Amino acid sequence: MGRGKLRIYLGAAPGVGKTYAMLSEAHRRIERGTDCVVAFVEHHNRPCTEVMLHGLEEIPRRELAYRDTTFTEMDVDAVLARHPEVALVDELPHTNIPGSRNAKRWQDIEELLAAGIDVISTVNIQHLESLGDIVESITGVRQQETVPDEVVRRADQIELVDMSPPALRRRMAHGNIYRPDKVDAALSNYFRPGNLTALRELALLWLADRVDAYLQEYRSEHRVSAIWGSRERIVVGLTGGPEGRTLIRRAARLAEKGAGGEVLAVYISRSDGLTSASPKELAQQRTLVEDLGGTFHHVVGEDIPAALLDFARGVNATQIVLGVSRRKGWQYVFGPGVGATVARESGPDLDVHLITHDEAGKGRGLPVNRGTRLGRARIVGGWLAGIGGPPLLTWLLSSVAPEVGLANDMLLYLSLTVAAALLGGLFPALASAAVGSLLLNWYFTPPVHTFTIADPKNIVAIAIFVAVAVSVASVVDLAARRTHQAARLRAESEILSYLAGNVLRGETSLEALLERVRETFGMESAALLERASDVEPWTCAGSVGPRPCRNPEDADVDVPVGDHMALTLSGRVLPAEDRRVLAAFAAQAAVVLDRRRLREEADQARALAEGNRIRTALLAAVSHDLRTPLAGIKAAVSSLRSEDVAWSDEDQAELLEGIEDGADRLDHLVGNLLDMSRLQTGTVTPIIREADLDEVIPMALGGVPEGSVELDIPESLPMVPVDKGLLERAVANIVENAVKYNPERTPVLVTASAIADRVEIRVVDRGPGVPDEAKNRIFEPFQRYGDAPRGAGVGLGLAVARGFTEALGGTLSAEDTPGGGLTMVLSLHLTPAPTLAPAEGSTYSPAP
Repeated sequence: MGRGKLRIYLGAAPGVGKTYAMLSEAHRRIERGTDCVVAFVEHHNRPCTEVMLHGLEEIPRRELAYRDTTFTEMDVDAVLARHPEVALVDELPHTNIPGSRNAKRWQDIEELLAAGIDVISTVNIQHLESLGDIVESITGVRQQETVPDEVVRRADQIELVDMSPPALRRRMAHGNIYRPDKVDAALSNYFRPGNLTALRELALLWLADRVDAYLQEYRSEHRVSAIWGSRERIVVGLTGGPEGRTLIRRAARLAEKGAGGEVLAVYISRSDGLTSASPKELAQQRTLVEDLGGTFHHVVGEDIPAALLDFARGVNATQIVLGVSRRKGWQYVFGPGVGATVARESGPDLDVHLITHDEAGKGRGLPVNRGTRLGRARIVGGWLAGIGGPPLLTWLLSSVAPEVGLANDMLLYLSLTVAAALLGGLFPALASAAVGSLLLNWYFTPPVHTFTIADPKNIVAIAIFVAVAVSVASVVDLAARRTHQAARLRAESEILSYLAGNVLRGETSLEALLERVRETFGMESAALLERASDVEPWTCAGSVGPRPCRNPEDADVDVPVGDHMALTLSGRVLPAEDRRVLAAFAAQAAVVLDRRRLREEADQARALAEGNRIRTALLAAVSHDLRTPLAGIKAAVSSLRSEDVAWSDEDQAELLEGIEDGADRLDHLVGNLLDMSRLQTGTVTPIIREADLDEVIPMALGGVPEGSVELDIPESLPMVPVDKGLLERAVANIVENAVKYNPERTPVLVTASAIADRVEIRVVDRGPGVPDEAKNRIFEPFQRYGDAPRGAGVGLGLAVARGFTEALGGTLSAEDTPGGGLTMVLSLHLTPAPTLAPAEGSTYSPAP
């Protein structure tokens, strides 16, 4: 049985018509004879949506009881048993009630797809996990329910349900989305035109990326090489020089002019040893392009213009940004340069921008990538000059200037020898000297056209010519080699310096270090392999690039690190002189791996230590704080059961009151322990509803003595999106802690006020206060200031309060009270949530 297909209707905001579109598609499929059922659809009391459910088969929902309330969820087992062709499942990011088959609805959908059932679902753009921070910055509301982007990207079809902000606001005003009493608040907060416009743009751009990925896949499958300018994609050609940062910033500005523009920086190196760029400069440029939202790519190619154009066409780029050449004027005799070649061969589908910069015309400096080798092109040029140059010069001297004289002829042949040495090294120069001496003897030394030399002086002259040619060739070749060796050492020193800096700072991760190895040596992939012993198989500790080696024997280059570790590279065989730097990289890779494992072990040890501390504190709490009320309860009960004493009504009432007080203390302590357990296991998920603080806060004062708290909660405060139960419990813990340390006959002051985009609740006491260095420590579990509490408690109240506050998207901090004491500040976002339970996208969480 094949896997089912997933179709998602994507919207920018609630009310755009996703569920309506899904139900319309269901009716169309049923008309075509498709077996289609409603697995779970919420109409949210919207008449138009509710009408669309008529005529569709609905799978009965599963009822779940939680905290004395009955909830309904999709019955996955019933849908699997019914096994329709298509199932409609609304609200993809929904969080299921505790006790459900899966924690999230998208996991339920995965089961249906695995069973071969096609699924149609809905999701709003603000529920995508990667966009949570952006949506919060736009709307001021943190979405509690999210779905991983990859779940949505894997969908076979994604259809955007779009509506302009004015049309959506009109639909809201007509009461087609929320109840009439909620319309005004929604229109003035979440459904503001600016919010809706920004969310709409997010949805369009996210979907454009998805479409672009499909387009790339299609072009690859159908081998489409022509550029389709569906969006602005700008390629920046980097040389590793300092002008690269200027080019990247200019490309970023060009990309900003078109919606959805993308910047791709590419560095192209030749496959003949260390890359020619400074690793430090390339690292800075990589960081810059990634900070600007672009991507960095490393490509190996012998013909740089051709490789750059191939890369640009491969990624469907529309523009190429290059810097004006750094070569000096005389260097153009060797060719037009990369910029001119790319502009000439780009064709009409690629725009090429040549950007001026401060380094233009200053020269490229010494090459740092050739080591002691001169490169294939220079060696070929040297042999051409050494072998072909003398015959050509002989023809020119014989036909154009036959009367130059033997001395001048020798100087011209000597110049060819020097040129051959400069280009190709010693052996082409020796060949030039040998060929030149023979041609001098045959054509220009009397008697001509014979190797016989009549004048002894000419014999000496030719011998001196050969000696000088060989000497000059040796000196020139030695100087060239020393220059390139110095340049290579410079490149190695830069690499090792960069590597040493990372070692000292401890910044480089294993994958980043392997990527640096791959880029530095122009390889296809790099991997760090290890094994436990000589007979164990190799395992990969980290790798980068396509198809990394899984065994050192399969690698093009492998460098052992100790007895049971090896750094492997694939792509080409490196020369021996490159292995010294590679060995330094290998040693650093082993250090990074050890550091990572030590960090993991330290984290585990820290977690174990924390668990041990909590267990020790819990044992102390059980042995003292929990046993004390139990002892009081047992003593009171034993007294009441005693037949030897006749208790008066007043005595019995006092003993019963003691039992009740002890039970209340136990209930409070156990409740805090359970709440802390829920926070540490991450099972607190709030139900966000709009609430009035003047209704919630008074409910939190039931556990403190009457008259110990003074309230100042203005009725004019706006409604706040919170979970009432969690907020009540948090405020109760804060107030109880303040009353515990507040002087007698002095009430704790609880105030609330609206400030900008948030509401602050302040709990002010006049107790001894807390030093600045201990203000954060009092929020840790089992912490009690001074370790000398008054009354019951295990030091969990403030820890639970902060955990619940952060679950609501707020903050809890401590400040000094002017005049002495401590003030707890609980801050909550003011903007109301757009998805009111049980409205679309609402979240569930157990409330205390």
